[in-house]
Amino acid sequence: MDVKAGVKLCITCLSAYLLLACTSYPDEGTGGIAENYAGSDFSPVMPDEPLGPEHGLRFDWKLAALHLDSLIEEGAQWCFPAAVLQAQEKQNRIARELEGGLWIDAANDIVIQRKKLNDLELRLDYVLNEATCAPPLKGKDFDDLMQVVKRVYHLLNVDNQFAYNSIEVNPKYMGHLAEAANILKQHPTIRLAVTGHADATGGTEYNEKIAKGRAQQVKRYLTIFGLAPGRIETHSLGEELPLYEGDSPGVRLTNRRVSIEVIADKNSNATQGAL
Repeated sequence: MDVKAGVKLCITCLSAYLLLACTSYPDEGTGGIAENYAGSDFSPVMPDEPLGPEHGLRFDWKLAALHLDSLIEEGAQWCFPAAVLQAQEKQNRIARELEGGLWIDAANDIVIQRKKLNDLELRLDYVLNEATCAPPLKGKDFDDLMQVVKRVYHLLNVDNQFAYNSIEVNPKYMGHLAEAANILKQHPTIRLAVTGHADATGGTEYNEKIAKGRAQQVKRYLTIFGLAPGRIETHSLGEELPLYEGDSPGVRLTNRRVSIEVIADKNSNATQGAL
C-alpha cells in the first residue's frame, strides 16, 4: 500500500473512530496536545454532550495532522525541512487554540494550514519527479540549521508591524528585520517568502495593493540590511486569510502584517529550482 492510499484509509478509520467517541484523555501531567505534536489527541465527545462546531474543527485538525504525516513519510522533512518545522508548529498552535476554546482563531489557522500543506505537497511532488530527497545534513549540523530557522521565523512573524493605511514598517519591527538579516547573512542557503496582508477596512483592490506594498517594503529593508534580493520572494493576499476575525482596533492592527516563510532547502539543485 502506498503512502497516499494509506492516508485515505487512515482518514476513513478516523471518521469512524471520532463518531464512536473512542479517543482517550492524555496521560496525567503530560499537558496533552499543547505539549507534544506527534502523539497528541483530544478528549472524547461524551454521550450526553451536544455536538458543536468545535468537534468539526478537531476533526479538521486531525486531517491536517494526517496530511502532514504523509508528506513527512514521502520525504518532505529532507526536501523542505523549514516548511515541515513551521507546519508542525502551526499544528501545535491550532491545538492550543482548540484546547482554549478559541474556535474562530483555530478555524482561521486551519484554513492557512491547509493551503500551506497543499502548496508543500505540490512542491514535493515536483521535486520527487526530478530527484530523491535525502537528509541534507546530519546530527548537530541539521539541528543547528533548524534552530536558526526557528529563530528567524519567530523574529519575523510578530504582531504590530504596520500602521493603519500605511506600508511603512513600525520601528520595533524594523529592528527585527535588521536582526534577521544579520543572522541570514551567515546562512546563505536560507531564503524567505514574504506575503503581505491587509485588514478588511478598505476595498478589495486597494487592500491587494497595500498588502503587496507591505511585502515589497519588507523586502526593501531586508535588502538595505544586507540580504541579497534574490533570496526574498514577495506575494500578496490582500484581506484574505486574516490572522483573526473581527473589527476591533487590536484585531485590525494584527491583520495589517506580512507573514514570512523561512525556506531552508539545501540538499539538491532540483529542490532549489522548484521554488
